[in-house]
Amino acid sequence: MTGPLDLSGPSVPPASGKATSLVMFLHGYGADGNDLIGLAPHWQDILPGAAFVSPHAPFPCEEAPYGRQWFGFRGRDEAALLAGAVLAAGLVNEFLDREMTRLALAADRVALVGFSQGTMLSLHVALRRPQAIAGVVGYSGLLMSPGLLAEEIKAKPPVLLVHGDADPLVPFAEMGVAAKALGALGVPVATERRPGLPHSIDQVGLAKGGRFLADRLGKG
Repeated sequence: MTGPLDLSGPSVPPASGKATSLVMFLHGYGADGNDLIGLAPHWQDILPGAAFVSPHAPFPCEEAPYGRQWFGFRGRDEAALLAGAVLAAGLVNEFLDREMTRLALAADRVALVGFSQGTMLSLHVALRRPQAIAGVVGYSGLLMSPGLLAEEIKAKPPVLLVHGDADPLVPFAEMGVAAKALGALGVPVATERRPGLPHSIDQVGLAKGGRFLADRLGKG
């Protein structure tokens, strides 16, 4: 039996045989799970054992007649934003736990890939799970409430942050802020600056993300 906020979305099965790893996409504000599942075919050659899943955010986007949001931005202060992220994180954790059980995978066989608001949520989730996942790839996002992280961090999975320096929506400087905060807490973090790139993912960033995942999940 499912509830009204249970997550679902498109998925892509492993290119070869039984799933030996899981890559979960968290899309950006105003998009839905279909936005990022299209990345899966680009990575299947180097991750043939990976299952890919891209759930839709639970709420309609407040700023558009289409698309979804993990939490709202309009009229919200930092506390309200954080409360929204905490609610969404609970739903993501429940979904992720179900997928791990279904596929019989341990935490170190799982990675999160986020874009924009999905990056914000990926970092929030991964750093607070009881066991470290294999890694996080975050495109064009930021680290929410970094001052709270020292008290709440439970896991330190490797993180790759990729951000265009011409991003008009999420300032490029946020990548440095996140990297500094994560590094200070002992989280392995790598960054990739994409010159001239707006709020998007380019081929170089896509390739970097794929290699990062392959290094941590392997071809098995």
